[in-house]
Amino acid sequence: MMLIFSTLIFLGVALGAAVLGLRLWVRPKEAIERVTGVNFEEEETPTHPSLVFRDMLNRLGTIVPASPKDLTVMQRRLVRAGIRGPNALKILYGSKVILGLLLPVIMAVVVWGSAAEVFNKLAAVAAAAGLGFFGPNEYVSLVSKRRQKAIRRGLPNALDLKVVCVESGLGLDQAILQVAKELEHAHPEISEEFAMVNLELKAGKRRAEALRNLAERTAVDDLKKLVAVLIQADRFGTGVAASLRAHADFMRVQARQVAEEKAAKLGVKLVFPIFFCILPSLFVVTVGPVAVKIVRELIPMMTGV
Repeated sequence: MMLIFSTLIFLGVALGAAVLGLRLWVRPKEAIERVTGVNFEEEETPTHPSLVFRDMLNRLGTIVPASPKDLTVMQRRLVRAGIRGPNALKILYGSKVILGLLLPVIMAVVVWGSAAEVFNKLAAVAAAAGLGFFGPNEYVSLVSKRRQKAIRRGLPNALDLKVVCVESGLGLDQAILQVAKELEHAHPEISEEFAMVNLELKAGKRRAEALRNLAERTAVDDLKKLVAVLIQADRFGTGVAASLRAHADFMRVQARQVAEEKAAKLGVKLVFPIFFCILPSLFVVTVGPVAVKIVRELIPMMTGV
């Protein structure tokens, strides 16, 4: 009995050591690849739920047909929104398919047991389908406008910093790179755009072409004016520092004029909030006690007489 028990323990320990050795030290897959010269790659499958959902949106986006003109417009909108992934357009179309099918189903389940008319139910389902299909486009437009506003807000600081860099002796390309580094945390949107310009210059594009691409990507009017000033200064050989300082002064005057315009419009814009929000509460506070006193004292006296 002792011999059988010892033999089983020996076999178990030997088998465990063999399996552990094969797993940790001996790698038969690498040996086979080295001998045969064939690379046996394991199929990578996304394990995280977000990766699975993104892969599904990507596959659905490849099924949806779209015209080349529409693709160009949507790609431009995605770039302006800061979404530059290689599969961004496919994910966008996949989300449109998913929401366009899912929201009508949810709306149909919600209105199925209601007492509304059939026409109203169908209208609600159709509205949900339209919202699901066109909602991602509106989301991209909203993100694009928000990003353009952030770029417009950070442009004066970037321009002043660029003036300082150029006047201190740096070239225009080095000044753009330095501004991108300095504004990475304060204004990440405009820092990303300037970093993209620097990458295009390193890739071999001409400076004028890289600046035009900057204006086209952002679609910000103030940045387009800055690009035009830089291109003209580079073309005609004028001083870049003087041109940038003159443009900075112009933008400062323009910002002051815009602030004055908003201040002048403030009185007209406050009419409706004052009329609908402040005056009713003011009437309640001032006229309310008098009205209560009239109802309690004056009206009983008049009826008694």
